[in-house]
Amino acid sequence: MHRAVSENQERSRRRSDCRSTAPSCGECILKKIECLGCREGTAREKAQVIWELRHEHKIGLLIEIANIPRSTYYYYSKQFDHPKPDRYAEIKTEIRRIYDESKGRYGYRRITKELKKKFVVNHKTVQKLMRKMGIFCRVRMHKYNSYKGDVGRIAPNLLERDFKADKPNQKWVTDVTEFALFGIKLYLSPIIDLYNGEVISYNLSRHPNLNQVTDMLEKAFSKIPDNTNLILHSDQGWQYQHKHYQKMLKEKGVKQSMSRKGNCLDNACAENFFSLLKTELLYLQEFHSVEHFIEELHEYIEWYNNKRIKLKLNGLSPIDFRQKAA
Repeated sequence: MHRAVSENQERSRRRSDCRSTAPSCGECILKKIECLGCREGTAREKAQVIWELRHEHKIGLLIEIANIPRSTYYYYSKQFDHPKPDRYAEIKTEIRRIYDESKGRYGYRRITKELKKKFVVNHKTVQKLMRKMGIFCRVRMHKYNSYKGDVGRIAPNLLERDFKADKPNQKWVTDVTEFALFGIKLYLSPIIDLYNGEVISYNLSRHPNLNQVTDMLEKAFSKIPDNTNLILHSDQGWQYQHKHYQKMLKEKGVKQSMSRKGNCLDNACAENFFSLLKTELLYLQEFHSVEHFIEELHEYIEWYNNKRIKLKLNGLSPIDFRQKAA
């Protein structure tokens, strides 16, 4: 009986001490728990707060205020005293390297493809690690319309949205897109091979004139022999209806194909490239001048052809895919 009374008195004394200390100590704990991202806090979070405050306040008092079992605190405190080595440390380093090298253009799928060259890792793990690291794909203007009516001969739609090619230089697509920076407009005219998405040639100009597309053709035609039955598809822009442009195609033995009037989906692959280019370059970086943008654009196309991996190309870049298939 005397023993029971003694225990009750001791318990009352501890409660009294707790009440006298709780305002300052409890407020400190709650603030730390809030910093951990949860107002109420999980058992682990509370244990971590107690562990951090163990040199400033009595552990028993902190445990009572946090309202967790003593055994729970000591279970977690062992983990805090001897933290396990990060088994993903090397992978995280490589994720950061790949992410920075791509300038934030790669998401977890492409990063996983690159990682698998060195590590055994799945995409879910990579996605989870990227979230913890606080990195994510920073990706996805004015559309240039070159249509001016029927100013020349309209070619038939030979492509008919069949965007698959069995070999290089079988089907090409082309189009013109516009960039507006620092009060200046620039026009990009590329030729893209549907076999691997490679940019065969391109011309960047301040004016969307005939010379732009003929220069682009000359660069591309220097890479292939004559009379290959290659199909070159475009929209119905005035440049592609021009007699000189059509003459160049005929002399090279290239078949001309055009989208139906006002139907951008007939040339979806070119549109997709422009969207990718603007998302991964124009919207992603800050430019100091037009000259700076032009320099970065040339570097991007070089990187796109030689380094940027594509999932549908088995994780290879366009040029690597073509060379491997040769």
